[in-house]
Amino acid sequence: MPLKLLDRLEEVLVAFFIGAATVIIFVAVVHRYLSGFDIPGLQDVLLDINLSWAQELCIIMFVWMAKFGAAYGVRTGIHVGVDVLINHLSDALRQKFIIFGLLAGALFTGTIGTLGAHFVWENGLAYAVLSTLGADTGHFFEGPVTPDLEWPTWIVYSAIPLGSYLMCFRFLQVTASFWRTGELPHHDHGHVDGIDDEGHVPVDVNHFAMDDDLHPHDLKHKHPNDSADGRDGGQGGKP
Repeated sequence: MPLKLLDRLEEVLVAFFIGAATVIIFVAVVHRYLSGFDIPGLQDVLLDINLSWAQELCIIMFVWMAKFGAAYGVRTGIHVGVDVLINHLSDALRQKFIIFGLLAGALFTGTIGTLGAHFVWENGLAYAVLSTLGADTGHFFEGPVTPDLEWPTWIVYSAIPLGSYLMCFRFLQVTASFWRTGELPHHDHGHVDGIDDEGHVPVDVNHFAMDDDLHPHDLKHKHPNDSADGRDGGQGGKP
């Protein structure tokens, strides 16, 4: 149950960040375009609306989306991997190389997460926590803020440790699953979620033999309605 909640939260965050950033970019572009027209009343109203922060916010959202999207990619197996050589190895040796690669990914992302957490702590998070608790901040400083939104930068940089630690967890999760089942997560790029595969025409169907007027017919593949004496009714059957 906790893993399902984490999976759902991961998906919601990625969808929210990319969706909200798209809407903000669209509104900012339309606002800038309409502000250039000398329309009495409307131009004054638009010029009074300050959207200078839109670009900065969208950059922040895309950074957060990329970090959590990378973790989602590990879980679902959508990251690009070069496995031509690995797949030619014996099963035992292939398993060892795959586990080594997954653990190397966990080590790398865990290291990045730890370094990122230290940077965020020193860059303002420690000051925010200690000052909120009423404790002595010591040598910690408040930290800089973003130029337009004037948000503490430690909030923005928190995407690094949070996303990297989540990615590290996903690597370990995939490693444990591969150790038990021998299967890696695989994403079918031709599949669209929400579309039922039942009733779809098979890939290897003979389109020339389909009983409709929507598919071509040639001399080799006779139309199902062709008569036994060779007449094709203009469908291109054998004479």
